[in-house]
Amino acid sequence: MSSEKVRASHLLLKHEGSRRPASWKDPEGKVIKQTSRNDAVAKLNAFRADVLSGKAQLADLAAVHSDCNSAKRGGDLGWFSRGQMQEAFEKATFGLNVGELSDIVDTDSGAHIIMRTG
Repeated sequence: MSSEKVRASHLLLKHEGSRRPASWKDPEGKVIKQTSRNDAVAKLNAFRADVLSGKAQLADLAAVHSDCNSAKRGGDLGWFSRGQMQEAFEKATFGLNVGELSDIVDTDSGAHIIMRTG
């Protein structure tokens, strides 16, 4: 295993297909269980466009909208190496340049947009 590490921030939107359909902002999963993957992706694409256009910062959007507990840190996941994240998330993050924002990434957790920060 490589000792290469990356740092990333992300915005996760859970949906009806998420392995754990509940979050800090929806503990009962009432909204998540009624959200389709397509609805989650549509929201993420709008957030992604706002970040790319400079209209919004990923950290600010994640703090309000992300279903991950990292929301309280603006989506920051800190440093991690290969084998620590779900494969699709890891592959996407290691494939980004620092400061680059991913397209939609699907994992068992839900749909994400990811920014490599280190």
